[in-house]
Amino acid sequence: MLNRDFIQKLEEISGVENIKTSTAARLSYSYDATAGFQSMPDLIISPRNTSEVSQIVKLCNEQGVPIVPRGSGTNLAAGTTPTKGGVVLIFNNMDQIVELDEENLTLTVEPGVLTETVHGYVEDNGLFYPPDPSSGKISTIGGNISENSGGLRGLKYGVTKDYVLALEAVLPNGDIIYTGGKLAKDVAGYDFKSLLVGSEGTLAIVTQATLKLIPKPPSKQTMVVIYKSMEEAAEAISAILANRIIPATLEFMDQETIRVVEDYKQIGLPTDCEALLLIEQDGPEAVVANDIEKINEICQWFGAISITRAANEQEAESLRRARKDALSCLAQLTPTTILEDATVPRSEIAKMVKAITETAEKYNVRIQTFGHAGDGNLHPTCVTDERNKEEIERVEQAFAEIFQIAVDMGGTITGEHGVGEMKSSYLEWKIGREGIELMKSIKKAIDPNNIMNPGKMFAKSTKKRVVVSR
Repeated sequence: MLNRDFIQKLEEISGVENIKTSTAARLSYSYDATAGFQSMPDLIISPRNTSEVSQIVKLCNEQGVPIVPRGSGTNLAAGTTPTKGGVVLIFNNMDQIVELDEENLTLTVEPGVLTETVHGYVEDNGLFYPPDPSSGKISTIGGNISENSGGLRGLKYGVTKDYVLALEAVLPNGDIIYTGGKLAKDVAGYDFKSLLVGSEGTLAIVTQATLKLIPKPPSKQTMVVIYKSMEEAAEAISAILANRIIPATLEFMDQETIRVVEDYKQIGLPTDCEALLLIEQDGPEAVVANDIEKINEICQWFGAISITRAANEQEAESLRRARKDALSCLAQLTPTTILEDATVPRSEIAKMVKAITETAEKYNVRIQTFGHAGDGNLHPTCVTDERNKEEIERVEQAFAEIFQIAVDMGGTITGEHGVGEMKSSYLEWKIGREGIELMKSIKKAIDPNNIMNPGKMFAKSTKKRVVVSR
């Protein structure tokens, strides 16, 4: 526990009203969206500006008190769980849009601004911020930057790192740095900006970000394609991309996910198919119309049993929400839902989905799969009950095998959810021991006292590789 003198110093920095120490408050920040991970912080603090963040961090560094920067707690890898106690920093007091620069097509924001707020604000001004994680209604830009969040539009537009131009951040010793700028080109020194994006709060705390914007696409069309088999759907995906068409969105859901979503959404999704593709294209109206016609032809060629186009934006949004809400629908089934994240080359999607199904059967667990088909990012999701310890052990074995299969296919253990604590013991499978040691040396150089989100990324021990025979 933190001593009274330390807490009083924090109160002097940010005000008594911005500090929470009650058991109820601490419980509220003892977990994130990851199943099975919970640990109490000692204190929650809401700084009001960068100067206060700097003072808080400097004080914590002097006292060796851990700090966990946290957005909305939607993390799915136990990345914002304060596993070593200490102070949780939240940014509800730093949630302002600082500047819209229409000449340079940039938006500068504080870390507590919601992703959805950014989308609405820039689109009202005829501009576009593409990254769109499914949690965008409640996730924050600071959290997106820490995790390098992706989303449904990642295939065509990329992920968060592709739209971060500049960062203001506080280092573990309290120093404030500025990296990047409103520039198309900048190779002056090491690229600290890119190092901080995706660092999961282990190196610094982002206090302001300048984001790249692009013109809002003038036209968009949305379609849903149904397949009897996942193999046919995967072939269609590969063919679309091979024909030099890059859709804005190319998502899929497997049969069990479709059934659950339809049960809760009641929007008319067919439940007797093995795969559903959600496809969107945006851009100039003539280009969109031409691409959609070509996609339609390709999908028919590869055996689509039905193709439906959204008649208006309301229908399109209903279809997008069906995919984005897949997790919340699955979460209605059982007390515990474990949403995972593995990525393989696009050419391996059908094999990977089949391997996930076989692995679930092997360990007698329920796993449904949906995800970003266009970029090979799959979300196998297990519905279970963490109170059943024997079943949870089988779930962990199943996911370990799934991660190993993904790596063996040339993929990775996480495409967008991050490593956090949940996947730290698997990281060496992907980057090797040398990669782990290099990461540790960078961490030690920047954060020698290990106060920044300790316990994340680096496991106490690496899991033994799974021997997969099929």
